[in-house]
Amino acid sequence: MLCGHKYVHTSKMSPIKDFSLTYEALNEEDTFSDGDTVTGTVAFALTKETKVKSLFVKVKGDANVHWTEGSGDDERSYSAHRRYFKLKEYLVAEKDKGAVLSQGFHCYKFRFNIPQGDMPSSFKGFHGKIVYTLEAKMVRSWRRTSGVQKELNFVTKSFPHPGQAMCPQSGSVDKEMGVFSKGQVQMSATVNRKVCTPGDTLSVVAKICNSSSKEMRPKFSLQQKTVYRASGSTNTSDKSLIKIVGDTIKLNSEETVSCQVKIPADVIYTLNNCEILSVDYYLKVYLDIKFAIDPKVVFPLVIAPSSFATLHPGEAVGPYPAGAPSYSDFPPPAFPVGPYPVPAGPGAYGYPVPDPTQPANTTSGYNSQWPQQAAPYGFPTTAFPSSSVQHQAPTAPPLIQQEEELPTYTSLFPPSHYDTFGRTGSDPKS
Repeated sequence: MLCGHKYVHTSKMSPIKDFSLTYEALNEEDTFSDGDTVTGTVAFALTKETKVKSLFVKVKGDANVHWTEGSGDDERSYSAHRRYFKLKEYLVAEKDKGAVLSQGFHCYKFRFNIPQGDMPSSFKGFHGKIVYTLEAKMVRSWRRTSGVQKELNFVTKSFPHPGQAMCPQSGSVDKEMGVFSKGQVQMSATVNRKVCTPGDTLSVVAKICNSSSKEMRPKFSLQQKTVYRASGSTNTSDKSLIKIVGDTIKLNSEETVSCQVKIPADVIYTLNNCEILSVDYYLKVYLDIKFAIDPKVVFPLVIAPSSFATLHPGEAVGPYPAGAPSYSDFPPPAFPVGPYPVPAGPGAYGYPVPDPTQPANTTSGYNSQWPQQAAPYGFPTTAFPSSSVQHQAPTAPPLIQQEEELPTYTSLFPPSHYDTFGRTGSDPKS
């Protein structure tokens, strides 16, 4: 399968026409990893006999970050660069006097072996990027260099052990109400897995006991945290990719709320093996209480390629062929972790947030209590500080009974943001 066919438009006076670069894709996802081989061709036509100083192809991987802070005399810039590899192959050897190529069509084959190593996946963000490029150039004396460039979609092999994929996470939090209200709020939450892939759906269940004099609303938020690093400073972007809001929980009542959170299909993978930038994900389950600090439970997530997340222990990682198995190929876990019935409760709704590719520079919501479990690969233990949050061994949540029939979620909202929300509850306490 040929891919990356790209032309460069030369001037009308140039004898070089249809200068193109083509490489052969290894899989349907058109991805490469360390150790893979990149093969392809450079082709062009010459309208007349032409002297060429050199013709070469190169492939390289680079990470760059840059941002500025302050303004005027106080403005300061931060930049950092990392080179992962650079390979170069001459198709026409470099000569001072040059080599004469005949009129007509020319086609040259090339072949590169990407070095083995712990290299990060391709990434583009507001303050930085990780780019792997394939480039062909023709150099002529006293003439403008002709060139064409193509980006390769690189996927790292550095992800946590696939056995973590089906492990559920559980956590709980207790909160004593403050000056403006009385009583206590307790919440326990469970999410059915730690490792997921773009397009997967997470099942989340939260049990809330509101023994206070305040009403509150449960909320579920999928967050993406990007950190850029340079010159000892950091620039953090914390974005909400999806947010789902539940019905009001009345005072002195108990509710069990469940929802389905679908990972966006175009989300990038977790990135933790680059010195100058990182991308992490977490699911935040919290209660929105007016005039009070919201109690919350936060679950770290790892988003990995589907072919990686479905590997069994001992299997090799990458490249990622077409037709990889799905999560359904895992054997059932030793204890019940779902699926959880998800009734469409009255008044529940979900809404997408603005495009996550837009810049954001906030840090709210991330430095919250994390479940005190073993940190997955790539998450530093300092990101999970000790807190008053109590955690328990995963247990199956109470079975949620279906309520009366109402319009389905998909009939009210576009399927591209399919999030189902449900709830059950008891009558207010006397």
